[in-house]
Amino acid sequence: MAFTIGFLLLIIALIVDTDGFIFIIDHANLLFHEAGHIIFGIFGITPGLYGGTLGQLVFPVVTALTFLRQAALVSFSVSMLWLFENFFNIARYMADAREHNLPLVGSGEHDWTRIFTSLGLLTYDTTVANFVRFIGWLGLISTMLFVTYQWNQYRKEHTGKNRDGSHLI
Repeated sequence: MAFTIGFLLLIIALIVDTDGFIFIIDHANLLFHEAGHIIFGIFGITPGLYGGTLGQLVFPVVTALTFLRQAALVSFSVSMLWLFENFFNIARYMADAREHNLPLVGSGEHDWTRIFTSLGLLTYDTTVANFVRFIGWLGLISTMLFVTYQWNQYRKEHTGKNRDGSHLI
């Protein structure tokens, strides 16, 4: 029930948020983004450039895999929500590659301007951002379907009758 309420609050925040930045969640994600630049920067300039976005994705993936190994499926699902919520923040950053309207941390260089320019995709920044946003929605919905399926399986396994004929659930 708590997961469903949290999921619905996240969906509402994503729908009503006009600037694509959910204050508490995305400030935390910004920390992982900046840490990613430092961590991946050890391996060179290019990994450091991609490291911000990788940091936003690697930390939730590691958390999700840890919970999955422990068979903590609700915690795994919360980590997956965290992962896919990041896609909206990343898409927001990608879509700004030409406009440069977002406030930047650090040197003021725009990661996605540099990345898209090096790939010859700068004019497609908003197209790629829309695709990433779509993947975010797909991931969120898939996570909710996974939780619903797991809950239904649990309910089927634990629904029955006691020895006295009364129902367990």
